Amino acid sequence: MSAGSKEHKPATKLVEAGRKPEWTGRVVNPPVVRASTHLYASEAERTETLKNNHDGVFYYGRRGAQTQWALAEALTEIEPGAHGTVLYPSGVAAIAGALMAVLRPGDVLLVSDNSYEPSRLMASGLLKKWGVEHRFFDPTDLEAYHQAFCEQTRAVWLESPGSLTMEVCDVPAMARIAREKGAVSLIDNTWATPLGFPAIRHGCDISVMSLTKHVSGHSDAMMGSASAGERWYRALRLTSQQLGQVVSPDDASLMLRGLRTMHVRLEQSTKSALAIAEWLKTRPEVAHVLCPMLPGDAGHELWSRDFSGACGLFSFVLKGRDDAARARLVDNLELFGIGYSWGGFESLALPFDPAPIRSAASWPPASWDPQDKLGVRLSIGLEDPDDLIADLTQAFVKMDNA
Repeated sequence: MSAGSKEHKPATKLVEAGRKPEWTGRVVNPPVVRASTHLYASEAERTETLKNNHDGVFYYGRRGAQTQWALAEALTEIEPGAHGTVLYPSGVAAIAGALMAVLRPGDVLLVSDNSYEPSRLMASGLLKKWGVEHRFFDPTDLEAYHQAFCEQTRAVWLESPGSLTMEVCDVPAMARIAREKGAVSLIDNTWATPLGFPAIRHGCDISVMSLTKHVSGHSDAMMGSASAGERWYRALRLTSQQLGQVVSPDDASLMLRGLRTMHVRLEQSTKSALAIAEWLKTRPEVAHVLCPMLPGDAGHELWSRDFSGACGLFSFVLKGRDDAARARLVDNLELFGIGYSWGGFESLALPFDPAPIRSAASWPPASWDPQDKLGVRLSIGLEDPDDLIADLTQAFVKMDNA
């Protein structure tokens, strides 16, 4: 039933993708195939498989079976321009696998300064030990980005919007400049997913996602992916196999289940997030709402130009409050859990302070009151937005009436 060759709309692709009859049989979903060893009918068949290193050909458990193949194919089908997708046991594993497929000792990696902290640590930790130099750049300064390149620059790591401070960068321009400089552009596209931002179509070479977030949607499984055109897909696949990366078929099945409803969940959480963000703009306790979907946000123009969708993740900055006040706010929330991750059915609140991890872009921005710097990131789930607003209201009251 896989319909990847047809130009169906995203919601239809999510339902049909990866459901080849030879993988599903007469059932709706691909089976959960738990197997380390595949048996061959003959020595000739075993020998023949050595010539075909691709999904759909049994070899050994590390290369997966129907469950993993179906998920990888489905993710490829929703990423316009992708030739294939490699699966990893976590989002951070996908970041590491993608960067290691591209970089070599002596190379220089440019890293957007608003990147997810594990991405920054990948550059300053593992890759540095491996002999790769890293340089951070301000994602909102296209000229500074251009000047950061040198002859050894091999790759660029982008994240748009940043998953804490929500800056939107000009991805098409940055990908174009990278290509002109002979560098590979990689992007963490977890926030919008290919449904809201088809990264490869916008010029990126490799699109990485933490499937733990929106694809799972239920906070019960971890996985990552990297999709690319033919050249870089083959490099991703070979590097992953050499590292022994493999994902559980049970987790792949959970991801396939979540993928089928991702479109409607994203639409609902985005709608709720926008309503809550607009309400937060009216609150005297809030200095700034960091949400590119909002008109007037610094990233709204680029978001409107390049994105066709969003999600429920955004942030706000308290006006002149201290750490203790922010802790009271978060502690008094009843419908928001305190926790990492996002994209699940439940709403979360996470205090953040980006200043210690910034290298190229200042925090708070120079145009702000320096007292307004303490942030709270909200992941809006599937609760009724009126209930979430009421919860935030009572928490704001208790924050200032300790």
